[in-house]
Amino acid sequence: YFNITYVEIVRAIPLLVLILWIYYGLPIMIGVSFSPFVSGIIALTISESAFQAEIFRAGINSISKGQHEVSESLGMDFWRKMRLVILPQAIKVVLPAMGNQFVYVLKMSSLVSIIGIGDLTRKANELVTTTYRPLEIYTFLILEYLVLILVVSYFVRKLENKLEYK
Repeated sequence: YFNITYVEIVRAIPLLVLILWIYYGLPIMIGVSFSPFVSGIIALTISESAFQAEIFRAGINSISKGQHEVSESLGMDFWRKMRLVILPQAIKVVLPAMGNQFVYVLKMSSLVSIIGIGDLTRKANELVTTTYRPLEIYTFLILEYLVLILVVSYFVRKLENKLEYK
């Protein structure tokens, strides 16, 4: 039940709130403070792990029961069955969702600018305050994210095509 509880709780917490809580709240609770960068990485990792766990759970559950039974009838233990039979098939099923989730994380990483990390969004905000040109700067920021996401999407699609059954 721990993994179900973890996934449900973490998926229910907005990423921005999680970032703020790890950066400002966690040091109060445990007496250890993290840099903005480490806090951002921890928050993104915690959030992403819950979503990826659900993606993999669904992918593994999509493999027919017969595949599990055949593997076991061949004398494979759990780890060997997963490594040689179930996961190779599940990866093909989950790859599109994993690609979408990776794109989502790239986009949501802009939220770490709230705690002072110098990501693209933070740098754009700094430029706006010094140049007073929000239209041009935020338009360029959109284009930067667009190019980044299109490149990632292209490579995910190439990998999907490579893994398709022939």
